[in-house]
Amino acid sequence: MIRPPGFRGAAFTSAQHGDLRNDHKARGAIAARLNIPDAWATVNQVHGAVVVEAWEPGSQGKADSMYTGRSGLPVAVFTADCLAVVLEADRGVGIAHAGWRGVVAGVVENLRAAMETAGWTPLRCAVGPGIGPCCFEVGPEVAARFPANTATTTWGTVSVDLAAAVAARLDGMDLWQAEACTRCADEYFSHRRDATSARMAGIVWLP
Repeated sequence: MIRPPGFRGAAFTSAQHGDLRNDHKARGAIAARLNIPDAWATVNQVHGAVVVEAWEPGSQGKADSMYTGRSGLPVAVFTADCLAVVLEADRGVGIAHAGWRGVVAGVVENLRAAMETAGWTPLRCAVGPGIGPCCFEVGPEVAARFPANTATTTWGTVSVDLAAAVAARLDGMDLWQAEACTRCADEYFSHRRDATSARMAGIVWLP
């Protein structure tokens, strides 16, 4: 498990912690380890840019990011190549599920703006493990959406540096990145590598 330094309540799991989206026993074990409730606020992720405010556990509907000012309420997204992006403010926290479609649609900027509108200006950001530019091969139509963040895979084809694209959209914030590629490393679930339905979790909460 990764605990980003300097954050009061944030964690990114790996494959060894189990399928956190579908296995509630595994979710309970992680909750106990983090000393947080096992009832989390989640969303039905659709690779979009909708942001919702969460004040109670359970599904918050179709969206790809959430924020909350309620102490002790974990909010979580589930990933297996996409990025979990955590934002922390003094009195609120937020999290986004950021695949390339969501990043293009503005999910990260929308989360930041929603928190600012609520009066909680994010001060720092943590980006969890996700598919890296070494492995995120894309076609020309996707590469064209990221003109400043194209790269090359280890086998010489065009790729996108999704974490760099997220960082650019959070310019000016204190940023920490896991810098781990889920497709390269066996300790992470990767849909691109294995077509798995299992998912890791990015979790954030106010103590």
